[in-house]
Amino acid sequence: MGQTLETERTAVAMVFLPQMAAAAAIARECFTTAAAAAGLTVLGWRPVPVKPDVLGPQALKNQPLIEQFLVQSPQLKGDELERLLYQVRRQAHRQVMGWQGDAAIMAVLQDTYVCSFSSRTLVYKGMVQSEVLRQFYLDLQDNDYVSPFAVYHRRFSTNTMPKWPLAHPMRLIGHNGEINTLVGNLNWMRAREADLAIPVGDRLQELMPIVNPDNSDSANLDGVMELLVRSGRSPLEALMILVPEAYKDQPDLEDHPEITDFYEYYSGLQEPWDGPALVVFSDGKQVGATLDRNGLRPARYAITRDGLIIVSSEAGVVDIPVADIVEKGRLGPGQMIAVDFGTQEILKNWTIKARVASQQPYGDWLETHRQVIPPQLFSEPLQVDAATLLQQQTAFGYTAEDVDLIIQDMAALAKEPTFCMGDDIPLAVLSTKAHLLYDYFKQRFAQVTNPAIDPLRERLVMSLTTQLGARATCSMWVPQMRGY
Repeated sequence: MGQTLETERTAVAMVFLPQMAAAAAIARECFTTAAAAAGLTVLGWRPVPVKPDVLGPQALKNQPLIEQFLVQSPQLKGDELERLLYQVRRQAHRQVMGWQGDAAIMAVLQDTYVCSFSSRTLVYKGMVQSEVLRQFYLDLQDNDYVSPFAVYHRRFSTNTMPKWPLAHPMRLIGHNGEINTLVGNLNWMRAREADLAIPVGDRLQELMPIVNPDNSDSANLDGVMELLVRSGRSPLEALMILVPEAYKDQPDLEDHPEITDFYEYYSGLQEPWDGPALVVFSDGKQVGATLDRNGLRPARYAITRDGLIIVSSEAGVVDIPVADIVEKGRLGPGQMIAVDFGTQEILKNWTIKARVASQQPYGDWLETHRQVIPPQLFSEPLQVDAATLLQQQTAFGYTAEDVDLIIQDMAALAKEPTFCMGDDIPLAVLSTKAHLLYDYFKQRFAQVTNPAIDPLRERLVMSLTTQLGARATCSMWVPQMRGY
């Protein structure tokens, strides 16, 4: 280009464009206009060198036009620039998706996708087999292409037909597992969108929606994580809020009351995104990994003599001589490990959490703004005659099977009875019998087989504690703003 670029003020977007030339031109114009309106200097577009011959038939048929969009900021750098790039990316994407005109062009514009837009990180991904990624992207074969870290994940969304944009999000996270609380997470996030408070001035609506039911669980978690990080939180703090560990009845936390206070405080503001899940993350300043509180995904790490740290879902992913390893281990439920590039530190679980939890007086905030209602005693035992009992059971929908197989078993053994999977009861809406309202609703389960989980069998990771009162958003910072 004939000019020297200042690294900290220069950013690159990796963009999947439509193959149709007219649609690609419109998408480029939307990005160029949005960047210029935000005060960024547009440096140009770079076609990314690729080798389509290594793709499979379906991937080749649907291959997008892959280009990099380069910009430079006259004043901003660091986190301020990252926040602006986040806004520009969302605004440009809204313009592309909302373009009105020729129906054929509008249809293919929907395939426009921004893999990443950052001054620190660059995402290379595609609808390819793992060993083909480096062969496809020629940049990854260039010896001048150097990075202090890499986050690598090879998995497509398992509940959708594969597409190039549906390859793992990777803007901030890589995620192995599934989010089993996804429907509730999406509903609560959408409910909070009207009350979000992040430092973007009057352009907040350009960032909406934060979550999308049509996207994968990983993409939605990445989107909420990005919102918190662009609001000024570190990835470490954001994941402690979104994917907390089981902090009640944990002996290891007896010496860390500030960590318990942190989790207690945010339990009233943000419901957990529960797995099983291993989440690897990076914003370009830190890179790390965390397990959700159930700990049902493997996460093994190794540290070598020359300072290389490797975290993977399986041992032996990277071939390292045993003599070079100075430490190896695995993450337990809710644990985290990270590397800070600024301080050149390898951060372990309790160090990370103690630092994050000590940033604010969470214990004082809880004492001031939260009222704890102690458990109340049950009323005196109520005895009714057999006829009245039968009448009440009939009125509330109890069957003979409920009484014999569930109620009696619970009373005799003081625990919930265990049943095999499967339910052959006719749907209430199709039944000729009278049913109560709740019979018309069914609980939604994950689409994979996971072990049964409830507060009795899994009391170490589950709680029946209920939060009452107005719920604010964790994008805000102090309790006075939250009405907590």
